Amino acid sequence: QLQLVESGGGLVQPGGSLRLSCAARGFPLDYHVIGWFRQAPGKEREEVGCISTYDNSTYYVDSVKGQFTVSGDIAKNTWFLDMDNLKSEDTAVYFCGARNWLTFTKVELMCVKRGFGKWGQGTQVTVSS
Repeated sequence: QLQLVESGGGLVQPGGSLRLSCAARGFPLDYHVIGWFRQAPGKEREEVGCISTYDNSTYYVDSVKGQFTVSGDIAKNTWFLDMDNLKSEDTAVYFCGARNWLTFTKVELMCVKRGFGKWGQGTQVTVSS
């Protein structure tokens, strides 16, 4: 059974960087979309960015373009969210999710939270001085 485990969260000062990891255990994710999402206190979970494990195509929401980067190491079944120039508004619990990749469907069309059936437990990112 597929299990997703996030790690790498923590406390970082504004302007700093963090790398989050999402390790998939129990199932190879070679035809999937891995999504990164975040949920700030009192807010709904929102999309951050996604990557197709099939062709490494990526999608980012406008608010994080140029700031966040999604990548992966399929040999290790692990995916990453690199976050640069962090701001206080990036403070949230960050989750990774997985869904089956739909043939001929652009990753941006699949990067919606309601389509994801598998989730990790989340990792807290706090941006504060």
